[in-house]
Amino acid sequence: MHQSDPINALRFLSIDAVQKANSGHPGMPMGMAEIATALWKNHLKHNPLNPTWFNRDRFVLSNGHGSMLLYSLLHLTGYKLSIEDIKDFRQLKSKTPGHPEYDIDIGVETTTGPLGQGIANAVGMAISEKILSAEFNKDDIKPIDHFTYAFLGDGCLMEGVSHEACSFAGTHNLGKLICFYDQNGISIDGEIHNWFTDDSVKRFDSYGWQTICVDGHNIEEVNDAIYKAKEEFNKPTMIFCKTIIGFGAPNKSGTADVHGAPLGEDEIKNTREALDWKYPPFELSNDIYEYWDSKDTGADVNSKWDNLIESYIEKYPKEASELHRRINGDAPNNFETIFKEFLDECNSNDSSMATRKASKVCLDFFVKEMPELIGGSADLTPSNNTFSASSKTFSNENPSGNHINYGVREFGMSAIMNGMVLHGGIKPYGATFLVFTDYARNAVRLSALMGLPNIFVYTHDSVALGEDGPTHQPIEHMVTLRSTPNLNNWRPADLVETAVAWKNAVDSKTTPTCLIFSRQGTSAIQRTQEHISSIQFGGYLLEKSNDHKITIVASGSEVQLALDAAEELNKSSISTNVVSMPSLDIFLEQSEEYKNKIIDPNKPVLVVECGHPNSWFRILNRNDKVVGIESFGESAPGNELLEHFGFTKQNVIEKAKSLIND
Repeated sequence: MHQSDPINALRFLSIDAVQKANSGHPGMPMGMAEIATALWKNHLKHNPLNPTWFNRDRFVLSNGHGSMLLYSLLHLTGYKLSIEDIKDFRQLKSKTPGHPEYDIDIGVETTTGPLGQGIANAVGMAISEKILSAEFNKDDIKPIDHFTYAFLGDGCLMEGVSHEACSFAGTHNLGKLICFYDQNGISIDGEIHNWFTDDSVKRFDSYGWQTICVDGHNIEEVNDAIYKAKEEFNKPTMIFCKTIIGFGAPNKSGTADVHGAPLGEDEIKNTREALDWKYPPFELSNDIYEYWDSKDTGADVNSKWDNLIESYIEKYPKEASELHRRINGDAPNNFETIFKEFLDECNSNDSSMATRKASKVCLDFFVKEMPELIGGSADLTPSNNTFSASSKTFSNENPSGNHINYGVREFGMSAIMNGMVLHGGIKPYGATFLVFTDYARNAVRLSALMGLPNIFVYTHDSVALGEDGPTHQPIEHMVTLRSTPNLNNWRPADLVETAVAWKNAVDSKTTPTCLIFSRQGTSAIQRTQEHISSIQFGGYLLEKSNDHKITIVASGSEVQLALDAAEELNKSSISTNVVSMPSLDIFLEQSEEYKNKIIDPNKPVLVVECGHPNSWFRILNRNDKVVGIESFGESAPGNELLEHFGFTKQNVIEKAKSLIND
């Protein structure tokens, strides 16, 4: 075996898979092969036989279009990814899609398609490692002790989210974060000097990172840089790797032609000759497989950690039990019983309050009972009410703190939270105003796509926030969130519904949750135990008439308005059912029998919600109506705006009567 064969194996598995699929990005795997070899062969602590081993090093591919590099590494080092899976690249339902995002069973920690988010995920993983190590490590035994590595490219650093996350990482001294910047100077449009001329070294120096520049095709230089990075405990490290995209391709290397398209049969033939690669497509020697095989070394390092944990259990049984619970994602002991007691207290509380304040009441309970909850806000903590009675600020002086001040970084916060969930042992929640989901949206979408049980808290949920005006008043945002697959959105009406919404969020295993709260006050609603037990189904009957003529459905602060209008309608001999719908998403998942029991499909339905009406048509018939808003807001006091846009008892009554008369 020639000494370059193991490195070129990464290149040609990638080249041949992209060619067979007639789709993909061969240039990055060809250019980063030496960097990957230095890291994966000499430093990365992982176990192909146990991909979920908790103290493994984390590896993030932020320039995820080069996913064939990762697939090649996983196949060669011994994960459950066969050569047939490699051949199946980018095919329907294969293990090797174009941008894999997340598949821990085969070793994919996270590999982002939308550029820049991977580096932000890596920051989140490093934060989780820092928090958990501060909480659980002892002077003599350190059960949490690993690095987070990330590959990224020019595109990642052009995206603004990289600034948000990397600035934050430098501030928080994330010394266990080591990143490799593939500086090949090429993106889809060609040579980047026409649109990206930043001095990136100075940029990261200003963030407070350690910066190291190397030849990305020199394994010894890369290897030495990794050692230096691992010795720097107080700064994250960016290793600037000068590379040639499509290294080895005689006619296409160093050009955009090799970035996002197959090389073509002629260029592949020429590349085989140039790199003296004598193997046919998808065939490798046993020597190459033996070189890369990491199963024994992975099992050995995993076993040493298992022995360390045995000592930890013996010496620190309380901490070991708690760490085990966190890693498994189990609820605390007797949590269901304790929550039931809390919910009963909420039901007996008849105070009027904005649901953002109701959320604070709930957080005082949940954060106390669930130490894995790590909160935060994008510079709106007093408005979002995310700092609970048990919260302490996360900082370099207090790395075990459980509340993070993210600064004005809505997108960065959300992507960092995704990394925290992916790491494990942490349940993050992060907050901003609902209207600023526009900034955070793509990270929320990736959370839903990857099935991460993240908790996004959004306050100031409607035009009722008042004088800040249209820029701050969400209109279409609920529609956008509700149209996102695998995303549960809750807009509760009062403290009781808020408590159930929070419980649903912390219980979730594979679905993120958006908790949407009001600035304006809401009234405490009187409920029976049957009502309370039905909230979990997303929608339930608050008022039921035996011979109803119409059903009014409402969410959030409009539920009390619906109840007030129904009271007047009933006095006028118009029997009215009232449905509270805190989570339309969950309601739509219920059986047809349940949905028809709650909303009679044979009677008129009027929906009342202070936002765009398009969410609601799945539960409406053609003649049904929605009291909503289809324009942007206005700047005025909240009460005036509600009247201006028709959120009055009289308007709801008139709309209800018009449905009955039609």
